[in-house]
Amino acid sequence: MRPNILNPLFAEVTALKGVGAGLAKPLDRLGLARVVDVLFHLPSGWIDRLPRDELMAQDAGRTIAITLTVRDIRVSSSPRGPTRVQAADGYGNIVSLVYFGRSSGLVRKLYTVGEPVRVSGKLETYGQELQIIHPEIVDGEDSFREREAIYPLSEGITSRRVGGLVEQAIARAPELGDWIEPGLLAQRDWPGWKEALARVHADPADAVARARIAYDEIFANQLALSLVRQDTRRRRGRALKGDGRLRDMLRLPYALTGAQARTAREIEGDLAQDAPMLRLLQGDVGSGKTLVAALALLIAVEAGAQGALLAPTEILARQHYDTLRETLAGLPVNIAVLTGRDKGRAREGVLMGLADGSIDILIGTHAIFQDAVTYRDLGLVVVDEQHRFGVAERLALSAKGKTTPHLLAMTATPIPRTLVLAQHGEMDQSRLDEMPPGREPVETRVISEERLDEVVNALGRHLAEGKQAYWVCPLVEESEKSDLAAAEARAAALAGRFGDRVGLVHGKMRPAEKDAVMARFAGGELGVLVATTVIEVGVNVPNATLIVIEHADRFGLAQLHQLRGRVGRGGGQSRCLLLRGNALSETSRARLALMRETNDGFMIAEEDLRLRGGGELLGTRQSGEAAFRLATPELLNELLPIAYDDARLLIDRDGGLSGARGQAARVALYLFERDAGVALLRSG
Repeated sequence: MRPNILNPLFAEVTALKGVGAGLAKPLDRLGLARVVDVLFHLPSGWIDRLPRDELMAQDAGRTIAITLTVRDIRVSSSPRGPTRVQAADGYGNIVSLVYFGRSSGLVRKLYTVGEPVRVSGKLETYGQELQIIHPEIVDGEDSFREREAIYPLSEGITSRRVGGLVEQAIARAPELGDWIEPGLLAQRDWPGWKEALARVHADPADAVARARIAYDEIFANQLALSLVRQDTRRRRGRALKGDGRLRDMLRLPYALTGAQARTAREIEGDLAQDAPMLRLLQGDVGSGKTLVAALALLIAVEAGAQGALLAPTEILARQHYDTLRETLAGLPVNIAVLTGRDKGRAREGVLMGLADGSIDILIGTHAIFQDAVTYRDLGLVVVDEQHRFGVAERLALSAKGKTTPHLLAMTATPIPRTLVLAQHGEMDQSRLDEMPPGREPVETRVISEERLDEVVNALGRHLAEGKQAYWVCPLVEESEKSDLAAAEARAAALAGRFGDRVGLVHGKMRPAEKDAVMARFAGGELGVLVATTVIEVGVNVPNATLIVIEHADRFGLAQLHQLRGRVGRGGGQSRCLLLRGNALSETSRARLALMRETNDGFMIAEEDLRLRGGGELLGTRQSGEAAFRLATPELLNELLPIAYDDARLLIDRDGGLSGARGQAARVALYLFERDAGVALLRSG
C-alpha cells in the first residue's frame, strides 16, 4: 500500500491550481494525468536570456531581456500586415517590436506610448534596423529568469504554463528520507531528491541534479529486480534432473554450435537446482533458440515432468509445434498444441491428456493457461518473445505447477547489455552469439526511393522465379501529417501489377484476419505480403527470400534488423532492400550504413542505443518492459552498475527494507512505481 506521505503527488492533475477540463486535455496528451507525472516531466532544453541595458547589433541572434520606452505604435495599412512598436533603450537606440496576426487593439493594450516596459525575445537585424518578433513582456523582476526551461509540449499548452504547474508540483512534494548509501551520496555530492528535482526544472543544464534524479529511478528499478530475485531464490521449486535417455536418442542433421552447447549446459545446471530457474535466452533470428528450448523441455520430460511453450500468436504456436514434432520425431514424447481456435473434441482430448500426464509437452497461445487447463505436473515453462506477454499472464501460467515451475524466457531481439541489466536484472542471461554453419547472411542494399520502379520490376522477376517477398510500410493509411507511403496504398499499387498474389496485414486488423492472411502467405498462396511492422516477429517462410522496407531511414536500427530477420530462413541467398529518402540526417545515414555492413544483431543493438542518444526515450517496443522517464541512455550506462551494486548492498548487508535506509527505499519503490511489479515480476 502506497505510503500516505506520497498521496499529494499521486493526486489527479486537476488538484493543481488552474487545471480544469480544458487544460487537462493537452496535459493528458502529454501523459500528465497526475501531479507526479508533472513533477517528472523534465525539460527538453532551455532558453538563456541575456540581461541588457543597451541594444547592441552584436547581440543579434541572441535572446535578450531589456527595459525599453515606447515611442510609437505603427499599424500596417494592410489587414495582414504587422503591427510595429517603436521603442528605445536608455541610450536612445531604437528597436521594432513586431507582431504578426494580432489586432492593433490588442497590441495597444500591451504597450502605452511614453511608458517603460521590460521585454524579452530574440534580437534580429532587418536591413539597417533592429527588431524583435513577438517579444514576451516580463512582468517585473520577480518573473524574470535568465535561464528558462523548455518542456515537451502538445497543442493547447505553453512551456511557461507547464513550468507554473511544475512549481506547484514541487511545492506539494514532501521531504523524504534518503535511500542512497551515505558514502555514495557524499562521494557524488548529490543533493536530496526534492532539491535535485527543483534544480533540474530551474536549470536544465544542472548535470549533478540530473544525475541524482536519474540515479533514484535506476536504483528503484534495480531494487525491485533484486527483491524479485531474492524472493525467487527462497521459493519452493523442484529440481529437474534428466537422465539423458531422450536427448541421446536425438538424431540431429547437424552439430550444436558452441553457443548452443554452452547455453544448454547453463540451463541444465539451473534445472537441477531446487530454486526455480529464471533465465533469459537471447539469440538472433536463426541462431537456434528453438533447439535449445527443445533440449530444456526434454530434460523436464526425462525428469518425469511436463513442459509448456507459450507463443504470442496462433500461427507462431503452430509453427513451433511443427518444428518440435520434426525435431523430436521418433522419440517417445507426446507433443500437443492448444490455441483459441481449438474447440470440441480436439480441445477436450488435449485437456484430458494434460490432466492425466499422457501429454508431455504443450505448445500454444494464452489459451494454455486458462482456468480449464490443468497439468498433472508442470515443471518447465518456455515463453517465446516474452515481452509480448504481460507479467500477470506469465504468473498465471507459473501457478499451474504443483511447485513454482522453472522459467526460460526467449527473445529474438538482441538487447544491449545495459538494458538487459535494467529490465531483466532478476534473471540470469544466456546469449546465442554464434550462427549455425552454412547459414548465408542476408545481403542488404540501400536504394533511393527514386528507383522505386526498378525495385518493383525486380520484385516481378523474383516472383517469376517462384519466390516470395515481404514489402514493409511504416503506416496503415495516409495522414496529412506524414508523407510516408501507406501500406494500403502500396498493396493496392502492387495488386494492380501482380493481381491477387498480393496480401496485406496491419495492426488494425483482427488477430484472426491477420493470422488468415499470414497463413496464406506461409502456404505459398500469396507471393507478396505487404505489411506494417506487425511482421517484426512472425512466421517462418523459407521461400520468402526478399524483403523491401520503404522509408527505411525512418526506422530504428533494432527494428530494421528484426524485419530483415524475416528472410534468410531457407537455403540460398536472401536480400533486403532498404528504400531511403533523399534528405537523410547523419544518424539515419549511420544506421543504414551499419545495416549494410553487418548482420550481427548484438552489435546493432549496442550501436542503436548509442545513436539514439540522450534526447530520445529508450525503445521499449524493441527492448522489453517499462521505459525510464528520468534516466537518459547515457546516464543509464553510467549509473546502472552503481545502482545494481547499491541495491544488492541494501538487501545483503543493510537489512533490506526493514532498516532506516530500507524504509526510505520502500518509499522510493512506490514513488517510482516499481512496487506493482514486485509481486508479478517473479513470473519473469
